Amino acid sequence: MQTTLIQGKNMVKFESKTFQLGEKLTQEQKEYFRKYGVIQFKNFINAETIQTFISELDKIEKQWLADGIEKINGIPLKFGKDEHGNKMIQRMCFTNKYSTFLGEFLKDPRLQLLVELLAPYDGRISDNEKDGLVFNHYVNAPNSKFTQMGWHTDSPRDLFLGQKILPMLNVGVHLDNCPSTNGGLRVLPGTQNQSVLKLLFGKKQFIDHTPDEKEVGFEIEAGDLTVHDGRLWHRVEVSPNFGEKSRRRVMYVPIITGKYMPKNENSKTPFYHRFAKVVQK
Repeated sequence: MQTTLIQGKNMVKFESKTFQLGEKLTQEQKEYFRKYGVIQFKNFINAETIQTFISELDKIEKQWLADGIEKINGIPLKFGKDEHGNKMIQRMCFTNKYSTFLGEFLKDPRLQLLVELLAPYDGRISDNEKDGLVFNHYVNAPNSKFTQMGWHTDSPRDLFLGQKILPMLNVGVHLDNCPSTNGGLRVLPGTQNQSVLKLLFGKKQFIDHTPDEKEVGFEIEAGDLTVHDGRLWHRVEVSPNFGEKSRRRVMYVPIITGKYMPKNENSKTPFYHRFAKVVQK
């Protein structure tokens, strides 16, 4: 599949392609990411690991619900209800701090390789900063609060935190099959190279859910890994299905640059979370 994108006076042809992540990043992979700001690696984890992740996340969710936890390290959890009307946590943060298995996963040498995509900047896996290892659980149900996510870049968060916009990566580990026909990740390839004004105001951050004729979706299978530049315009499309058929579970961890800013149980809630009820992020 090839999609033609128009950026100002330049024409950028996007070539949909997947890769395998081995013991090192290839030059082709680096150049592909540098051009488009996104890359997909197939079969990053196997079926057994997927089930272990899901089991660990289920345990954490049950414990937090039982304990009435609403925030972790100052970051609000996002609650909703599943297709049966049961309360569920649809966005969980710092899960790596509540599971030895998930914590060890972030030490996978293959994840460390991805830091090279930030060159010439020095990057690090954000296990103790930002929101840690995040678990997003999308399900299209009548009382679900988390079915989609509007167009956004990840850069405004830096401004809210009083620092300049810095390069970062969002690394997603997909736990369910998600063909593009079932919603999921949409991006505008190449927009990581846009001006600061377009990065901040090119679309209405989180509020705009309108499909873009230039957007690109992905044919994702459980176990795949996606990486996108935080400056890239991206969104999550709602599934046309309901209940179990709509379920999409993704773990995200950022790879970041800049000053080390760890969080703990005394950390304050970032200002931008005050808008959560408006944008339904």
